[in-house]
Amino acid sequence: MLSQALDSGRRISGHIKTLFLFTKSDVIGVLIPITLSVFASARHPNVTRIPDIIIWIWLHLLKHAIYNQMQDPEEDKRNKPYRPLAAGRITVQNAADVRWLLVPVCLIFSAMYGSQVLACSACLEALSTWYNEFGGDKTALSKNLLTAIAYTILELGATVVGGSSIDSVGARAHVFSFVVFATTIHAQDFKDEEGDRLTGRRTLVTLFPTFARMSMMIGISLWSLCLSRFWKVDFICSVAFIAYGAAVGVRFMVCRTASAHKQSCRLYSLWFTLVHLLPGYWRFFYST
Repeated sequence: MLSQALDSGRRISGHIKTLFLFTKSDVIGVLIPITLSVFASARHPNVTRIPDIIIWIWLHLLKHAIYNQMQDPEEDKRNKPYRPLAAGRITVQNAADVRWLLVPVCLIFSAMYGSQVLACSACLEALSTWYNEFGGDKTALSKNLLTAIAYTILELGATVVGGSSIDSVGARAHVFSFVVFATTIHAQDFKDEEGDRLTGRRTLVTLFPTFARMSMMIGISLWSLCLSRFWKVDFICSVAFIAYGAAVGVRFMVCRTASAHKQSCRLYSLWFTLVHLLPGYWRFFYST
């Protein structure tokens, strides 16, 4: 009996780990920033809804990640060999079954929080289908745009799940989040550059490497300056934020090894997380 229980526990923990590995690369770049953005941009955030927010975001990330990783497991063997399909932890057919099971799960779970969240869930499913089935990721610009749209919808849905309405400050925060993400999301493509070139994947980094690096150096610095001014960040914090953003941007231009790209991407994720906290700074010091 004890050995059977232990075997069952190991199988369950193995399945949980497999699901987590599908979304591992999205935790720092998507799950954490969006969760923080809900409480930074919302007028009256409900901290008791934190588990709801995390589960809602993660379920939708998992659904999209499985769908996306089913398209080309061979590419992941070069870029992200830890992913479940590339590592042989799950078959493509079983992954497809889980993915289709998640469709009604996400819709039903979203319906519990109202029609707005349900609409966000339906839009995310439509975008995921377009992205993977109808060539939405065939050009670098469409990839940036569609991913930024999906990211913003996740933010909007998570905000409502958190029990907050979207006021003018929240709306501006989401707009900035969309524009910043759309213009800097290719930061994540640098660490996969070698594998993308081998598989012929079209990204800004593989198509226009010099422009992509310059856009990171200039874009992150300018966004740091503009957002500091817009959210009325004090002088010392502004200098620190702008200096950090400039340093991250310069790294993309100067440091070009595979390991350096991974570190630059992690530093970018931290910068993007700080971007999401700026509306909270404004609410704390200036909101009445």
